[in-house]
Amino acid sequence: MTSSGKLAALGSGMRTFATDVAEGFFEITHNSLALLGIVVVVAVSLLGARPDLRDEGEQRLTEWLTARKVAALGITPELGAIERATAANPGQLPREQANVALWISKKYRVAPEPVAALVAEAYDVGRANKIDPTLILAVMAIESSFNPFAQSTVGAQGLMQVMTQIHSDKYAHFGGQYAAFDPKSNLRVGVKILQEYIGRAGSVEAGLKWYVGAANLATDGGYADKVLAEHARLSQVARGRTVSPFDNSTPLRAENAPAPTVPANAGTGVKVAALS
Repeated sequence: MTSSGKLAALGSGMRTFATDVAEGFFEITHNSLALLGIVVVVAVSLLGARPDLRDEGEQRLTEWLTARKVAALGITPELGAIERATAANPGQLPREQANVALWISKKYRVAPEPVAALVAEAYDVGRANKIDPTLILAVMAIESSFNPFAQSTVGAQGLMQVMTQIHSDKYAHFGGQYAAFDPKSNLRVGVKILQEYIGRAGSVEAGLKWYVGAANLATDGGYADKVLAEHARLSQVARGRTVSPFDNSTPLRAENAPAPTVPANAGTGVKVAALS
């Protein structure tokens, strides 16, 4: 056989081999896909008939995906954590509340989102208890500078510096004394105490003296003046006026601020205690 004939025979053999391999691969693939389809149909039918198996499969898949995320990120994801956050978008508040939230954020160097949530809560609770919400916010400002984890030397805790041990009965409605460090729970308890003290004392200024624990003292050390001055600033901000958050020198009390509301239905017989 000549060399050209050998090459032709070799080429023909290679083509035959390639054809056989391709046909075999197609056959295997076709059969595999058919088998896979059968497996999928059976699996879907089984899962449809057995919800318990479907739930278990979903749980295992979720656990596997979570484990991969933990390995990749180095932290354990917790999608429900957002529900515990005290935060809101200031841009979604009414203009008055947004003005107040942004002003507080600048002055006290706290994030606007949690402040926005507290401002909205102060307005809701204030309306319910017939107390000016900007007075509530002024108390928070003077008491804790909007630090929800603040604690005084005498044991007053949280945003409104409530004496947790003395007012544990009020925190029982929120699950216990640790609720003192939940911003909204502390705000609600503090407002209730403030409402009671104002009603008991007969005026906002006298009620603030009780709130700071100076009911039986000759002076409150200027506490009421500080709160009312901050209340006046916040009231002006709420009305859209320009007030520098870094200027505390302007006397804004009385002539520039509306009188805070005295609750008509405030309780009596309140235990007096140092609250800050």
